Amino acid sequence: MSAPLQIGLLVFPRVTQLDFTGPLQVFSALPGAKLHLIWKRIEPVPSDAVLTLTPTTTFADCPQLDVICVPGGRGTDDLLNDEEVLDFLRRQAEGAKYVTSVCTGSLALGAAGLLKGYRAATHWSAMEMLGQFGATPTKTRVCIDRNRVTGGGVTAGIDFALTLVSILADRATAEAIQLGIEYNPAPPFNSGSPDTAPAEVLASVKARIAPLQPHRLDAVKRAAERVS
Repeated sequence: MSAPLQIGLLVFPRVTQLDFTGPLQVFSALPGAKLHLIWKRIEPVPSDAVLTLTPTTTFADCPQLDVICVPGGRGTDDLLNDEEVLDFLRRQAEGAKYVTSVCTGSLALGAAGLLKGYRAATHWSAMEMLGQFGATPTKTRVCIDRNRVTGGGVTAGIDFALTLVSILADRATAEAIQLGIEYNPAPPFNSGSPDTAPAEVLASVKARIAPLQPHRLDAVKRAAERVS
């Protein structure tokens, strides 16, 4: 019997739960996969919504992973200069087959020095920040560059996970999982991208997140200076 495929997803305070739960649902249906929800301690972790997450293992007890995945969210900002988190990501990346992220989780990979010379995707609001870590920002739902697989914002995590399953197993397995979760998106509005959203909608969203951006920009700057 072959060893199980070890897949680990980082959970942390103020993670965007859909960044995390979308891929988790897909990976949970992958035959032979063992999933780990990882944080510093085994204690409830609040997401950015009402959902509270419970890690299954700690950094110290986590086995070597085949896939390490960092989701995004506002809590990402606090990871960028957290050496305990960054050291864990670096250690896992040394032995992992795939180093991955969803949304702004790519900023954490960048802060760990794991995206230098790689193309990477992230949420549209953070795209220009990736370059500070030596990555090439790539505006796409899923970006594959060697063993780095990064997803765009939030819902792109499902696309990311299905794509990765097709690599880890095969296309038929990925398609069966897609059918099982009835992932057949037909959004009611064409405003899911800054390229297609009405100008007034884009302006309102930018205005809403503007007060949060200085904190993230400062965290990115400090992390990038350390990486360089």
